Amino acid sequence: MIDYQGTIEAIYNNLKQAPEKGIVASYIPELSKQSSDRFGIHIQHIDGRTFQIGDWNVPFSIQSISKVLALSKAIAFEDNLIWKRMDVEPSGNPFNHLSLLELENGIPRNPLINAGALVVSDILISHLKHPKEDFLNYVRNITGDDTISYNLDVAASEQRTGYRNHAAANLLKSFDNLNNDVDVVLDFYFHQCALEMNCAQLSKAFYLFANKGKCFNDKQHISSSQAKRINAIMLTCGFYDEAGEFAFEVGLPGKSGVGGGIVALLPNDFVISTWAPGLNAKGNSLLGMQALEQFTTRTNRSIF
Repeated sequence: MIDYQGTIEAIYNNLKQAPEKGIVASYIPELSKQSSDRFGIHIQHIDGRTFQIGDWNVPFSIQSISKVLALSKAIAFEDNLIWKRMDVEPSGNPFNHLSLLELENGIPRNPLINAGALVVSDILISHLKHPKEDFLNYVRNITGDDTISYNLDVAASEQRTGYRNHAAANLLKSFDNLNNDVDVVLDFYFHQCALEMNCAQLSKAFYLFANKGKCFNDKQHISSSQAKRINAIMLTCGFYDEAGEFAFEVGLPGKSGVGGGIVALLPNDFVISTWAPGLNAKGNSLLGMQALEQFTTRTNRSIF
């Protein structure tokens, strides 16, 4: 049997001493308040066992990781129609670039770049009676944790500084790929990205992708086929323009956020979450990427 606790302790102790911890995101001012010395790891095994070390229970803004959760809710509403409004290809560009959106007539490359996530937001707004409250309740439901909430300071900070997201939303609207008002879509999207969780909550939230669509509370939210598709999108598109590197080094489906979180999973086995706010040049957690590479190398547990 794999010694998960011993493995993450060794990784944590190794990386905690690393001289280079990355640069904390500052383009969303609220995120810059975190220290690059924060570092936590949490594993949620499919059989219920958990393993953790460091700052695993400290809440942080999950940012783009929320795009996967939003997609899982939207895909349950519009499984086939959703793929007429966006593609499933890696972008090869940073998450907030607009050039491809213009070139490809308002069809985002995938649902995990900002433009694609805005279309997902539009779908949720069209289907949910109280979008922000209903989406939050969905996340609380799949984790069994009513303490999860939005960080309203982060949401307001994103609203004030999200010029590129405003541009992307207006561009989507100009190509008739948003059905709702631009400001309504952006308000939902900024709140979605401002979801705050710790590593343990994040691991529970992604449990359904490791468990064929059944959440931590054994309720079926999406089909096994839909979970497979979302895992495939995470593998190819989950790390901005560093997705290939993550697949190459780590070999797990996963998603990162500029708040420093990363969550990855091995279907039918485990979910692992890391948090270290310092980012590399591609916008992914520097220590988190290294921790996950060391984890799959030490345990020999990946999809390959």
